[in-house]
Amino acid sequence: MGGNKLTTVRINNFRVSIDEREALETLISVRLKIGRRQLQNLRIVRKALDARREGKISFVYTAEVEIAGVAEQWKDRWLTDKNISLVEPQIAKDTIPGSLRLTERPVVVGFGPAGMFAALTLARYGYKPLVLERGPDVDERQLAVQKFWQQGILDETANVQFGEGGAGTFSDGKLTTRVHDPMMNQVLDALVEAGAPPEIKYWYKPHVGTDRLRQVVKKIRQQIISLGGEVRFGRQVTDLRIEAGVLTGLTVNGGPIIDCSVALLGIGHSARDTYRQLQRLGVAMEAKPFSIGVRIEHPQELIDRSQYGAAAGHPTLGAADYSLVYHDRLAGRTAYSFCMCPGGMVIGAASESGGVVVNGMSHYNRASGLANSALAVNVTPDDFGGGVLDGVEFQRHYERKAFEIAGRSYFAPMQTVGGFLHNQTSATKLVQPSYGPGVKAVNLDECLPEFVAASLRRALPDFGRKIRGFDHPGAVMTGVETRTSAPLRILRGDDRSSLNVAGLYPMGEGAGYAGGIMSAAIDGMHAAYAVISKFKPI
Repeated sequence: MGGNKLTTVRINNFRVSIDEREALETLISVRLKIGRRQLQNLRIVRKALDARREGKISFVYTAEVEIAGVAEQWKDRWLTDKNISLVEPQIAKDTIPGSLRLTERPVVVGFGPAGMFAALTLARYGYKPLVLERGPDVDERQLAVQKFWQQGILDETANVQFGEGGAGTFSDGKLTTRVHDPMMNQVLDALVEAGAPPEIKYWYKPHVGTDRLRQVVKKIRQQIISLGGEVRFGRQVTDLRIEAGVLTGLTVNGGPIIDCSVALLGIGHSARDTYRQLQRLGVAMEAKPFSIGVRIEHPQELIDRSQYGAAAGHPTLGAADYSLVYHDRLAGRTAYSFCMCPGGMVIGAASESGGVVVNGMSHYNRASGLANSALAVNVTPDDFGGGVLDGVEFQRHYERKAFEIAGRSYFAPMQTVGGFLHNQTSATKLVQPSYGPGVKAVNLDECLPEFVAASLRRALPDFGRKIRGFDHPGAVMTGVETRTSAPLRILRGDDRSSLNVAGLYPMGEGAGYAGGIMSAAIDGMHAAYAVISKFKPI
């Protein structure tokens, strides 16, 4: 085969040392034994870091290249290599709108990742969705959040949980997910189009950072509006009008009713007042497991040295992360790290008066010098009673305890690892806690379930064996982390609509079907496509 026809080749498991200076295109052409000029249009499909062997840290690529003038004998040679394959072009399937008539435009409730991508998908297909978000736009929200972190003045309508972009906007912006779904690429493409860094499309552990996410969500909102959609902030759905099991309207801010036969419900995992209203209306829901714990904070340098050894500080590596799991056989529970934020900070994430909630956040450059992660222990419905809203009350109970013991000022309870392991409240801190508004040294047992504290005490020494220095006596722990996931699930059928309210489409993390930015966004897109497949645009 010759001429100008291009052949697409995929190379898997292509290792490149962190000290390699040659261009990737040159290295791949050598690997394929072809001339550099024959290789065109390199596309990195996946890039991961392998730091398992100290002194031999490397990047591992999956890449696709187009090659001009490929002879058949070269193809035959490549096909004997398990890490090289020819790529056949993929034909995209068309989305065909349904035939049922919509009497009103679909309403998207909540503008977190699920609501945002549901609305964007509907807008792209001409459905002109109306978005109702209880919080403010991202700029006003940022001012309210900073006021809380600096002065301890909480706005229950504008905080880390509520407002444009949802809880993910104030996070590390991690896009890792266990979900394997073809729509993942659509989400990543949309994020990059809106200003996210291009490498999120191929990094094994991609992240955007909260500083960039704030601009990304604003641009996605502008895209939705340019496509005919509408986004209204400060609009909380306070009631649903349901007639004979069919959704017919939404009450907004306790006042006017919007006629509505299709609502995509992406309320987030902290919309406790909405959960209570749904229960009152008889919407099918059930309690589900979640986790509760603390944030632990170390110098980032400590994590880097443990993970990278002598290569710590290498300019190509960035801040190291970790993932830890401890199976507590004595208690039959699991303690694990969650939402690890390299180069980040611990933040105040309360959304209700009289409760303290902690979370983690990083900017894109991950340059704070501190590493933090949740250390959480699983909680089951058996632990809190099993009623639909019992998990909410379980979370609230420990959030209020944390508020009380830290001085009723939204300061967070804090204890060093050494103090926690040996029942002491005072010890030398390895780092200055980054949580704002501030911390108070206490005994964390006073604001944690007994079984959570016990499992964490057994887990910490195990984590210290896996990451040198992790259980350093001066490492700082801050409580409480309660919003790891929704404490209930809004039940839905195979068509993604509510089991007992036609026209209501529960979606995302708040409905109990996702666990992060990517999975929530994908779930929102699936909800939108479910609507599209059933109804035709107005």
